[in-house]
Amino acid sequence: MVRTPLTPEERLRGERLGALLRAARGERSMAAVAASAGISAETLRKIETGRAPTPAFFTVAALAGALGLSLDEILGSCAAEPAVAPAPVPAAVPLIA
Repeated sequence: MVRTPLTPEERLRGERLGALLRAARGERSMAAVAASAGISAETLRKIETGRAPTPAFFTVAALAGALGLSLDEILGSCAAEPAVAPAPVPAAVPLIA
């Protein structure tokens, strides 16, 4: 099965996630945090460096628990920038014949 390429937005979101996790890890070793989350240190390294920009939900949830982050914090830090809403379209004026 061929995996579809990631969009630039997905890559950016993955970079944000990696930076957030790395900052939250602080001085703790990658191996210790990974073990606490039940994942391999290699998986954590790939997520932190953006090489795995779309990790599974339960992986993110386990890392959040190990690092003391809420899923709301992660979502707020990693979500795409809000798009500018388009201007409302004025209602059509009926033509009187």
